[in-house]
Amino acid sequence: MYLGKIVEMGEKRQIFGGPKHPYTQALLSAVPVPKPGALRDRIILKGDIPSPIALPKGCRFHTRCSHAFDRCRREEPILRNVADGHVAACHLNEVPSS
Repeated sequence: MYLGKIVEMGEKRQIFGGPKHPYTQALLSAVPVPKPGALRDRIILKGDIPSPIALPKGCRFHTRCSHAFDRCRREEPILRNVADGHVAACHLNEVPSS
C-alpha cells in the first residue's frame, strides 16, 4: 500500500519471489539479509513523499519512481492481474494489445 492505495497483492511467494510494482520492489530491497556479506541491490527512493491530503494526479508513486513515464503522471493505474492471484497497479505491467 502506498498513500492509502493498494499497489500490489498476491501470495507470499509471488510477492517475495517476483514483485511487480516498483514500490514493492523498493520495500523488499530494504529487508535485511541474514547472511553476512550477501549482496543485495538496494533501491534508494528519491524525491519527496506527496501529501496524503494533496495527492498527485496519476500514479501516487510517480514522484518517487525511477521508471515513471508521461502516462504515470496523467493516469492512475488500476490493479491488474500479472499472474494467477497476483495483481499490481502499475502501467509497466500492461501487455500491449496486438
